[in-house]
Amino acid sequence: MALKTFIYPKLPGFAQAWWTRIDASPLGARLARGAFWSLAGSLISRGLFLLASILVARILGKEGFGELGIIQSTTVMFGVFAGFGLGLTATKYIAELRAKDPAKAGRIMAMSAVVAWVTGALTAGALWIAAPWLAEHTLAAPQLAGALRISTLLVLLGAVNGAQTGALSGFESFKTIALVNLLSGLASFPLLVAGTWKWGLDGAVWGLVISMAINALLNNMALRRESSKAAVPLFPPGWRAEWKILWRFSLPALLTGLSVSPVYWICSAILTHQPNGYSELAIVTAAFAWRQFILFIPVCMGMALTPVVSGLQTDVDHKKLFHFVCQCAAATAGIAFVVAAPVAFFSAAIMAAYGPGFQSGALALSLVSVLAVLMAAIGIFHQSLAATGRNWQTFGLCILWAVITIALMLLLRGYGATGFIAAVLCSHIVHFFTNAYCVWLMAASIKQHAIDASSSGRLIALVDLKAAEI
Repeated sequence: MALKTFIYPKLPGFAQAWWTRIDASPLGARLARGAFWSLAGSLISRGLFLLASILVARILGKEGFGELGIIQSTTVMFGVFAGFGLGLTATKYIAELRAKDPAKAGRIMAMSAVVAWVTGALTAGALWIAAPWLAEHTLAAPQLAGALRISTLLVLLGAVNGAQTGALSGFESFKTIALVNLLSGLASFPLLVAGTWKWGLDGAVWGLVISMAINALLNNMALRRESSKAAVPLFPPGWRAEWKILWRFSLPALLTGLSVSPVYWICSAILTHQPNGYSELAIVTAAFAWRQFILFIPVCMGMALTPVVSGLQTDVDHKKLFHFVCQCAAATAGIAFVVAAPVAFFSAAIMAAYGPGFQSGALALSLVSVLAVLMAAIGIFHQSLAATGRNWQTFGLCILWAVITIALMLLLRGYGATGFIAAVLCSHIVHFFTNAYCVWLMAASIKQHAIDASSSGRLIALVDLKAAEI
């Protein structure tokens, strides 16, 4: 309320009308609040990460920055196994059950936490064992074995952190998430830059590990507070009985992740085997950092959308909810475009800031700007499909995207970073249209469900009338 009192009078007339319209809509107001607080924390943390990446690139040089990029990509790929789709699982079920069945919400939260530690530890152990072989045979860089082993801690902490953040999103504690992101972002900047300056590549990885540990600790403290506030028990008895959710919901979420992150890793590995492969991968790493910057507002809106759709899909008209999701997709793409356009325009200057040799990545960054706009809309489609329980459908779409991406990468691998990003962009164009079609099918099924329910209601009313006459 204080924020509205301060900002609202200073807005132009059209903006005040837009604000009033959103404030009058229960769905719009909830989404706006969630998106605002997610945005507040992400804005500073993303900005600090971008600045840190520029400084790290100048310290490590082009080859070293490319090596850091492949380590991060490897960590993300193994992190999908470790996470097991538990973040999305926690978000969906806590959002649905925290008011109706707090005990079950607590059991699912506890199960997610335990499984995250187990899968995180097992996956981190697998990466520790495989690190020397991966470095020598897959990445063509035996010297990276030590850094890969350090990054196993990122895999473990990332799994735990994902489950905790998912639970906080389910509580719609976006203000708390924003504060955690802000504090961890402030901590990660000096850790990453100082670690790189003092110990090179290994120091950079240790900086990422320590900042992730800080994030996980802050999330744990916040989750205890939010669960107590919502009267949801942290570890209620009987949480082991919720294992079936892993197969019904978490497994397709995991498989969807496995059809995305490993694709980028495979494409990166293909690129490293080309002439000047790590130099080209450095350009990809820098360009993708700006993709994350362009997408930070759409991602925040997506985080706010999932619990809203999960919690309200049985309480509001489905047709209106579908139109709301489509409007969100259009809005996020528009917001992404506003950020992407200047990034593309100043792409040459941005890439030059990373140091000598990065200027050739201007075209790659421009293509990434276009890619980010597409991904903004696709992300909303994915969130709506997942929130309505269509994870297997999303998995199928991602498999199709993965096949197209890898095939195009093999065709364009000789074009370096530009070929990498062009392959991803072309596959996302196809991915956009297939997702849009599935959302249309979702609307059709919702409409048919409403018709069937209406017909059943009329039939029951007719039977009741005849019974009353008798």
